[in-house]
Amino acid sequence: MNEVLLIILAYFIGSIPTAVWVSKAFFGIDIRDYGSGNAGATNTFRVLGSKWGTMVMVLDVLKGVIATSLYILLPFYLTDEWQRTNFMIGLGLAAVVGHIFPIFAEFRGGKGVATLLGMSIAIQPLVAIACIGVFVLVLYITRFVSLGSIISGVAFMVFILFIFNEEETLYRIFAVVVALTVVLTHQKNIGRILKGTESKVPIFKHRDRKKD
Repeated sequence: MNEVLLIILAYFIGSIPTAVWVSKAFFGIDIRDYGSGNAGATNTFRVLGSKWGTMVMVLDVLKGVIATSLYILLPFYLTDEWQRTNFMIGLGLAAVVGHIFPIFAEFRGGKGVATLLGMSIAIQPLVAIACIGVFVLVLYITRFVSLGSIISGVAFMVFILFIFNEEETLYRIFAVVVALTVVLTHQKNIGRILKGTESKVPIFKHRDRKKD
């Protein structure tokens, strides 16, 4: 019963619509009425700029970290690693579902990539750091936040299955599901990238001024 309550709490934490609240509080708009219509960090970067996009991304990552770490409220999970990992996956997924379908924002949220990252940081920090490195590299080279998200999502699966060779079966399955989900939820972005119409984010302003 305690586990169920914590999973519900994790969902509520994930449901905090960071991008929506930031856009309304500081700009008087609903971010979902602009750009791609998503309430996530990528669209915030695109519509409000790198400063606000970074803020939303960090907060969305924190949602995943905090929700996934709720296991510490139940002493049993502090001593059983296998059970802890499985429960953390459940908590993290609840937060991701909350981000995608937020109860505090008419169930219209973002794609959950940043919250997934936060979940990974809580469960497997080294893998998360490696994925962050992949994301930053792709973003630096292409200026596409969406492409960085897609490639880092696929890299997450590769790291778990082959490089770090995670033994926990549920976590391996989860890694495959993450990669497939990230690709599927970014189909429109992939289409725009192939057509050359995907918006680039001028996050590295000094470099971008030289090139543009």
